[in-house]
Amino acid sequence: ILIWMDGGPSHFETFDPKPDAPAEIRGEFAAIGTKTPGIQIAEHFPRLAQLSDKYCIVRSLTHDDPAHLSSVHHLLTGRHAPHVKSDKDPPSREDWPHLGAMLARLQPRGGSMPPFVMMPWFVSHPAAPGGVAPGQHGGQLGPGADPFLVQGDPSASSFRAPGLSLPDDLSLDRLESRHALIRQIEPQLRREEADAERAHFSRLRQEAFSMVAAPQVREAFDLAAEPDALRDRYGRHIHGQCLLLARRLTQSGVPLVCVNWHNDGQNFWDTHGNNFHQLKQRLMPPTDQGLSALLEDLAQRGLLDETLVVWAGEFGRRPRITANNAGREHWPRCFSAVLAGGGIRGGQLFGRSDARAEFPADDPVSPAHLAATIYHALGVDPGQYVAARDGRPVRLTEGSPIVRLFTG
Repeated sequence: ILIWMDGGPSHFETFDPKPDAPAEIRGEFAAIGTKTPGIQIAEHFPRLAQLSDKYCIVRSLTHDDPAHLSSVHHLLTGRHAPHVKSDKDPPSREDWPHLGAMLARLQPRGGSMPPFVMMPWFVSHPAAPGGVAPGQHGGQLGPGADPFLVQGDPSASSFRAPGLSLPDDLSLDRLESRHALIRQIEPQLRREEADAERAHFSRLRQEAFSMVAAPQVREAFDLAAEPDALRDRYGRHIHGQCLLLARRLTQSGVPLVCVNWHNDGQNFWDTHGNNFHQLKQRLMPPTDQGLSALLEDLAQRGLLDETLVVWAGEFGRRPRITANNAGREHWPRCFSAVLAGGGIRGGQLFGRSDARAEFPADDPVSPAHLAATIYHALGVDPGQYVAARDGRPVRLTEGSPIVRLFTG
């Protein structure tokens, strides 16, 4: 479960507070102790503070790209975007595939569940000329590797996953009859048009039919099946209910679910102004509630050991606060992420930032290293070679997994 905090969360006000730094650097929030001696996080994550034994904080992520769009590509794929340091370039088929798309290609699974789900939207930034960020779909693998996109607000009573319900005038028996007819005439079509495109389209149609026809798929997306108390624990807001839905989908066999921070109409975690008020009132409470509920829920069901949870954004925020608007600017040179489950040893810090959280003081971690660690946890060799769009063999990632994060 990849939890994507689009906009760039401030590491100072989340998982790397600097209580001894000067006021213009440390900011307004206090640091609080956690369940793990020696680990402090920001005061507005009280629930997460009590669960520190279940996650690892990486405090030394680093790269050099201050642009939102190309940095999103870098973090979500583990490779640089076709155009780096750019907010002008939307998604294209030149992009490297999202981790979920590549995982589905390298570890194909049968069954009716989609191999890669994203919700509740493709992240887009209103201040970026390119709009939608690259790196969120199948990229070079083609549209067949794009995620199953679940749009909307799962906390709304009217929420339904798109494309899984039949029209009122079309019964499942009638749909199956149509599908059987297609199967009868398709061999002739293939003989007449023996090309890869028709075969590819046939495969996609079969996958779509399997999803619509299988009741277990609709059941997996049905949040009404969850007890009210558990839904309340996650939070009756879009982020909390997306995380609960992610747990249901993971439990039902979806290999990778990406939960993006929703379109809140307020630049997401990109807190150039009024940083502390936005974090305290708008951003941190649903994060603390939802992420802590997810970790507890997975642990109580015995699923955390086999489910990797990653919380990250594209960069951090500048050490020095902007005095005239109490904001923080982009800062890719040093920032934090959280990893839990999937063999990750909880209750640990990896890497260390310097006294101002300006640069890594030791164990710098690139986006490629993070991607390699995710692949490693999911049983994929990050050093293997795959075919690029032009047929050249290239390494899956340019990084190495951080094996010290894992138990055993």
